[in-house]
Amino acid sequence: MEAGSRWTTWWQKRDRQRPGGADNPAARLDQLLGAVRAGFPLAPAAHPAGYRCSCDRVACPAPARHPVSFAWQTQATTDPEQLSRWLSRDPQANFVTATGRVHDVLDVPAEAGRLALERLTALGVEGPVAAVGEDRYLFFTATRGTPQDEDEWWDSALDSTPDTVSEHPGLRWHCRGSYTLLPPAALPDGSQVRWLRGPEQPLPDPLRVLDVLTDACTEVGAVAEEQWLIG
Repeated sequence: MEAGSRWTTWWQKRDRQRPGGADNPAARLDQLLGAVRAGFPLAPAAHPAGYRCSCDRVACPAPARHPVSFAWQTQATTDPEQLSRWLSRDPQANFVTATGRVHDVLDVPAEAGRLALERLTALGVEGPVAAVGEDRYLFFTATRGTPQDEDEWWDSALDSTPDTVSEHPGLRWHCRGSYTLLPPAALPDGSQVRWLRGPEQPLPDPLRVLDVLTDACTEVGAVAEEQWLIG
């Protein structure tokens, strides 16, 4: 069903008089639909509730950064009508994108991300890039695993989960079984997840991006015991 159906039209008419931006529901829908058109599977996520997470978990370890359902992998979809229905039920919802299907995400500290982005641009390497507040950069790449190539598949959950990412300050490779927040998203500290280069960009080879990111992480000292971590 086309994105311009009654659900999308209704949502875009809401708050038409408000200025554009990530806080405008119609503008948020436009950005999320751009990701859907790029083939990124989306599922609803928690959002800030004051300085806390909207979920019921006491001392949530990943406030406003996790799916609302344990069935997020089944829920994740590129259906624009489902996206509009989710937003109509919870206009403040953040969204995650399931990795390891269409795309992977290489997730690095912002200092390394800024350096790597300059180098990738100079090399002519395109690809979507998002900033998570002032802390992290997300580099979206083609996935290394496909159903036709099972030997290339591995599960991020075997290495780490979003609940434990603070234990891994260097480079993280989100692939099968993982997810990342998708712009536009709000965080409890008032910061935003925003696109630096949008989802309309072609997805680059992950290994080419990985080479640049690992060098950048090493230069800024953003490495742990391992150069990068899947998950």
